[in-house]
Amino acid sequence: MTDNNIADLALKKRRNQRLLALAGGIGLVGVAVAAYWTLYASHYVSTDNAYTAVEVAQITPSYGGIVADVKVKDTQAVKKGDVLVVIDPTDARLAAAQAAAELDRAMRRVRSYVANDSNLAAQITAREADEKRASAQLASAQADFERAKLDLTRRDALLASGSVSGDELTRAQNAFAGAEANLAAAKSAVAQSAANLRSAMAAKEANGALINDTTVDTNPEVQAARARLDQAKVDLERTVIRAPLDGVVAKRQVQLGQRVQAGMPLMAVVPVSEMYVDANFKEVQLSKVRVGQPVTLHADLYGKDVSYTGVVEGFAGGSGSAFSAIPAQNATGNWIKVVQRLPVRVKLDPAELLAKPLKVGLSMHAEIDTSGLTD
Repeated sequence: MTDNNIADLALKKRRNQRLLALAGGIGLVGVAVAAYWTLYASHYVSTDNAYTAVEVAQITPSYGGIVADVKVKDTQAVKKGDVLVVIDPTDARLAAAQAAAELDRAMRRVRSYVANDSNLAAQITAREADEKRASAQLASAQADFERAKLDLTRRDALLASGSVSGDELTRAQNAFAGAEANLAAAKSAVAQSAANLRSAMAAKEANGALINDTTVDTNPEVQAARARLDQAKVDLERTVIRAPLDGVVAKRQVQLGQRVQAGMPLMAVVPVSEMYVDANFKEVQLSKVRVGQPVTLHADLYGKDVSYTGVVEGFAGGSGSAFSAIPAQNATGNWIKVVQRLPVRVKLDPAELLAKPLKVGLSMHAEIDTSGLTD
């Protein structure tokens, strides 16, 4: 064997060794990658399609009027109960005074109903006495009528024999006519007294309908007037608009001297301590994601050096495209499949938010650990 052949064999041997080492290295890298994926990476899903959000409190007046003072401005931090806007209370104060007067008037009116009830009861007693007197007078008139009728009948019978004079017969006839008239008047008096009694009883019944089973305080008229007064007091209190929660003022639109109506947007209060993240994961990433799993987040505002911890709080009811203004029409002939994203709400740690505050709409990177809490 020549020296050249020996050199070629040595070179080929070294080349084979290097190729074998390279193959071994690639195999080791493959094993390491597979182990990394199996033991670690497969338990995490991440996305940078995530943004901070919060349930913003819209500030609207419940009572309309002219704005007398605006206590806050955009970006100002406020506490729950802080005064934001003051509406001129003059009209509300006058309405409250009028409602108070109406309540007093209603109470006086109900007291008059109670007093009138006693008066009407006395009138019924008097009408009952009148009816008894009229009945007695009717009985007397009836007796007089019967006596006069009998006297006239007797005298008519004796007139032919000459036992009675014409004058005596005339007097008997006049007495009979008077008794008949008195009887008719007595009957009318009885009917009138009965009608007066029924009228008094109806008046008492009508008055009783206003006060039966109630006191002055529980009477419906008084309660309605008191409700109007309570409403007027509430309207007066609502001329001072306060912050419903802790947060930062945003989108202030109200100005001093502006006339506002109930329900008109004035500003918003953003509760930055209640910030959460909407992370839009691809649908193929969500097979192992469950509510309660831990999430690690980073904000572009602070960079990778600052991390937030959170938990999966829930899933949206549908993908973003399903709730868009013009949803995709997938039942067409030119359909192209697009991987959808589903918003996942991530609750943040309030203590971390206090240390590193976030604002609405900031970009975030979210990574979910799916190793625990799986079905």
